[in-house]
Order: sequence, then structure tokens, then C-alpha cells
Amino acid sequence: MKIPITFLGTGAVVPTATRNHLSILLSYKSNNILIDCGEGTQRQLRKAKISPCKITHLLITHWHGDHILGLPGLFQTLALNDYNKTLQIYGPKGTKKFIKELFRIFIPIKKIKVKVYEVKGEFLKTSDFKLIAFPLKHGPPCNGYIFKEKDKLRINKSKLRKLRIAHKDKQKLSQLIKGKTIKLNKKTIKPNQITYLQKGKKISFIFDTKPCNNAARFAKDSDLAIIESTYTNKEKELEKQYNHLTAAQAAEIAKKAKVKKLILTHFSQRHEHKSNIFLKQAKKIFKKTAISNDFDKVEV
Repeated sequence: MKIPITFLGTGAVVPTATRNHLSILLSYKSNNILIDCGEGTQRQLRKAKISPCKITHLLITHWHGDHILGLPGLFQTLALNDYNKTLQIYGPKGTKKFIKELFRIFIPIKKIKVKVYEVKGEFLKTSDFKLIAFPLKHGPPCNGYIFKEKDKLRINKSKLRKLRIAHKDKQKLSQLIKGKTIKLNKKTIKPNQITYLQKGKKISFIFDTKPCNNAARFAKDSDLAIIESTYTNKEKELEKQYNHLTAAQAAEIAKKAKVKKLILTHFSQRHEHKSNIFLKQAKKIFKKTAISNDFDKVEV
């Protein structure tokens, strides 16, 4: 199945007329995973015609303002719209303390139920996918995240037709998908005779960081890597000062990790109408690169 991703905000520390603060929504079946929640995210959701009440998980990369200042507004919007879930919030060290402080310093009209976790490594596993957090180097504790869909056995339809399986027997095929051997028409059929392994999709989110080994290590073989690209090659002093990446450095990570596609995001305000600079510099190193804009939607 296709995994839709919506770019709600693609700007950096200062928003512009065309780029909101960073926030991305990944949807998978009944799960809607929001990665970061910059100021104005709830309005971006409305403009994208996405109900905030569909959000099930919130992944916070770090606690700089441009990544979390939309939280109070989002929490209040959820409460006023009778959000009936328990919002699962994940982040780096300090997240429990900061969420508690947020609820202390603003007075919500109503409250929502939340569960807060400080995570590292694999922290969520379902029957369909898992989420992994890994440390980046940005100054304050900062997580990158991996969404990894589970590998699945699929029935080879051409082989199925050759077996001439009756409709009444098709229920037994579900056992093959579970890796179990079955008997049909006095024949023993093993999973490897009629099934094939469909690799699950992998999506990596690497936001604020300076170049570090973990970025390429954890992004390895991703179907899609979404990586920050705050500066151009001419701004290496700023990159070093603020612990961010240039477009070329993001492309180097994608190349080293052998990802299938790279999408750049988190662009500095000084290049609001010059995003092609980032694309040009990155493509010299990694050709399968694209630029993200607010409200872009991609499917993996």
C-alpha cells in the first residue's frame, strides 16, 4: 500500500510568507503520525483539509521553538473538538519535563489525555510497522526517526492459478501468508512454493543536526529520506555555528545511505524564493533529490 506524507511546514527558525515552521504528517492505515509541530501547524492542517483529531502519534525531534511552538494551540484545538484518543507523544530526553511545563504555563479551556515517552532505539512496534529513534548532533538532545513497515509474505497469483485451488480452500491461503505449511488436495504446500517476500517501506526523518555518522547509518536503504537543508554551500560558517546541514551535506548523507529518494526541507528564510539553489547543489551529489514546499503531498 502507498504511504502518504504531507508537508505542513518546510521553513526553518523564522517562518516566511510561503514556508511555515516545520511539521510533517505520515499516514498509515488508522495511524496518523505528526513529526514536529511548529508554530501555526494547526492552521496548516486546516488549510490542508486534514482533521487534527485524526492524529494518533506525535514525534518531537527536539525542543527548539520552531519545532514545538505549535503544541499549545494543537492541544487546545484537539480538546475543543472533543478529541477522544490518548495522544501518544514521543521525544528525546527532557520531553516529559517540557510537556508538563507547557500545561503549566498556559491555561487550556479543556484538556486532552496524553502519554509522554522519552525514547531511544526501537520504541513502538505494531503488527504493521515499527518506529525507531536515534540521536543526532544539534546541541540540545535531538532525535531522528525511522518509520519501517513490516516485511510481508504475499501470494504469487500466477502460481496460485496453476494450483487450481477451489474457492472453498482459499481461506487456507491465509495460513501460508503467516508462514505455515498447509495441505490442499492431498498435497503439502509450503510457503516458499507459492509466496514471495514483499519488503516493507522505510522512511527516515533527519531534521536539525550537523553532519554525523548516525544520519547515514540509520537512514541506510530508506525508500525516502527527508533531510533538513538549512543552508547553501556558501554558508558553511553558519552551518558550523548553528549545527545544521547544507544541501550538499544532506545529499552526501543520502548517497552514503543509498536511499532511493531524498527530499530536502527546513530552508532558511534568506532563500525563500531561491530554493532551486538547494536543489542544484544537492543534485550534483545525489540526483534523486526533490525540494519540499508547504502542502506538498508524496506517496511512498
